[in-house]
Amino acid sequence: MSASAPQEHLDQQQDALRSADLSELLGHVHTCWDNERRSLSRQLHDSLGSSLTALTMHLGLLMQKLPADQALQDRAGHMKKLLNQIVETNRQMQLKLWNDKLEFLGVRVALDELVTQFGEQRGITARCSLPEEELNCPRSHGIVLLHTLEEALRNIDAHAQATEVDVIVDDNEDEVMLTVKDNGVGLSGPVPAGMSAGKFGLRMARERAAYLGGTLTLAAGPERGVTLTMILPKPATAV
Repeated sequence: MSASAPQEHLDQQQDALRSADLSELLGHVHTCWDNERRSLSRQLHDSLGSSLTALTMHLGLLMQKLPADQALQDRAGHMKKLLNQIVETNRQMQLKLWNDKLEFLGVRVALDELVTQFGEQRGITARCSLPEEELNCPRSHGIVLLHTLEEALRNIDAHAQATEVDVIVDDNEDEVMLTVKDNGVGLSGPVPAGMSAGKFGLRMARERAAYLGGTLTLAAGPERGVTLTMILPKPATAV
C-alpha cells in the first residue's frame, strides 16, 4: 500500500461526512421553508382573506342602498369587480405558497386534483393512477411527493411540448413511488447523475428525496418523452 493511501481514505471519509452534513442542512432548510410557506398561507387566509370577504359583504349591502344614479352604479360595479379579482389573486397566492388540501383532504386527493387541474388548464390529456386508499406514509413524504409532482408538471408545461401526461403512484409496505411520464420532445443531451442539467427545481426535489433516503431519476423514453421516477422508502416501525 502506498504512503498516500491512508490520506486518500481519510479524504474520502471527510468528503462523505461533508456530503451527509450538507444533505442534513438542506433537509432542515426545506423543512423550515415549508413551515414558513404554510404559515404565510394561513395568514393570507385568516387575515387578508377574512377582511376581503367582509369588504365584499359590506359593498354588496352598500350597492343595495345606492340611489338610482347610473354613474354611481357603474363605479360600484367596477369596485366589486376589482374586489373579486383581489379575492381570487389572494386565493391563488395561498395555493402557490401551500396546498392545504394535502392536510385537510390527504395526499391522494391533493395529487389527483393537481393532475386534473393541470390537464384542464393546459388542454392536454392528463391521467392519474392512484391507490384506492389514502397513502400510508409520513407527512414529510406527502409534502415531497406533492412538491415533486408540481415541479415535474411545471417542467412539462415549459419544455416538453407534450400532449399526454401519465402520473402513477404505487404504495407498498416498504416504499412509495411516484412516476410521471410525458410524450413530449424528450431530453436534450446526456443526463448527468440522473438529473437534467439546469433544472434546479428538479435538483432540489432530488435533494429532498435523498434527505428521506430516496432517489429521483429522469430517463428518456424509447421514442419520445421523459419518465421521472421518485422512490421514497418508508421509515421502519419499532417492534
